[in-house]
Amino acid sequence: MFDESAQETRIERLLARHRDAVVAEPVRGRPTLVRRDQILVAAHDVPAVEDLARRWLAAREDGPGVSLVRLRAPAAVDVCELSARLGGGHGLAVAPNHLVHGQPMWWTGPAGRPRPAAPIAPPAAGGRGRPVTVAVLDTGMSPHPWYGSTEWYAAQREEVTEILDADLDYALDAQAGHGTFIAGVLLRHAPGVRVRARRVIGGDGVGDELGVLRALAWLSSWGRADVVNLSLGCHTYDDRPSPVVARAVSALARRSAVVACAGNHGSDRPFWPAALTEVIAVAALDGDERAWFSNYGSWVDACAPGVGVTSCFVLFDGPRPRVRGIDPDDFTGYATWSGTSFAAPAVAGAIADRAATDDLPAVVAAHRVLDPAGRRTLPDLGVVLMT
Repeated sequence: MFDESAQETRIERLLARHRDAVVAEPVRGRPTLVRRDQILVAAHDVPAVEDLARRWLAAREDGPGVSLVRLRAPAAVDVCELSARLGGGHGLAVAPNHLVHGQPMWWTGPAGRPRPAAPIAPPAAGGRGRPVTVAVLDTGMSPHPWYGSTEWYAAQREEVTEILDADLDYALDAQAGHGTFIAGVLLRHAPGVRVRARRVIGGDGVGDELGVLRALAWLSSWGRADVVNLSLGCHTYDDRPSPVVARAVSALARRSAVVACAGNHGSDRPFWPAALTEVIAVAALDGDERAWFSNYGSWVDACAPGVGVTSCFVLFDGPRPRVRGIDPDDFTGYATWSGTSFAAPAVAGAIADRAATDDLPAVVAAHRVLDPAGRRTLPDLGVVLMT
């Protein structure tokens, strides 16, 4: 069961940390979070948006394929209403700048944080088949013995190292280590994989669709990601995908297998970008059944273990006291964690491993891994991968 008071507390903390964020709830009971006074506009629609909404415009930041349009604060424009008007009435690709969240927790839970774990055996030596690269858009990656000496990590270490305590309160930020943990899950399922990390959410697990779009544009231009793992996402104000994000993902999915977590809201409400047709949406299993927190629905394609997953983690000793001889926040490089965030890289790893060993394009490998003819399926959870 979700704890409503805990939900309110988490929202208050998030809003205190992200002063430009607001709760949007055009439909009661279906909230989301957006950046105040910001809309995202597809590049080719910018002139039309400027013409139709010029009285509210304050500034514009252009980037590959998308512009961030800032609105004048005194105008108090409802960004959801404006996006709906420009999109529905004029057919323009416009959306609020939704906040995205890593998915060991959506704002309603589960409340569990990572727990220290004893060291586990490193992944078996890789090298089977062709080289395969998995892009992880997340919190970054911290050094770890599993991959610290690899060429692919050395090439990007400084630019992707995670920030563990951004608020300087001596405690590990709520989702710091998220990207490192996901990289470990990938390596356990595809030992020879090369991970290309990019930081799009902070250690508190929060980012926005603009950051995701910029990362997707970078991936498209880079052109060397066989598989893309997105253990993050959001609900949208109208339960439809952002047309700007949908377009960017569709372009990337032509040559990369895109895998995303289904989210942890325990409902069938579409979670984006997982619910996009071109994306492989992954729910979490607890044993043979759906994990209580996992989203589900006709838009979910696959499911994998997501409770009590163990992987590599960061080095950090927090201020919490020992409880019955156990230090709950003394991490020595390994942790146990739960969430659809950690089911997704298990599926991404299975696809990457098949692409490598069978020398297949990743999109073809994904079709084979997820072929229901040879695997068990569950209603609203898709193909079962007990990898």
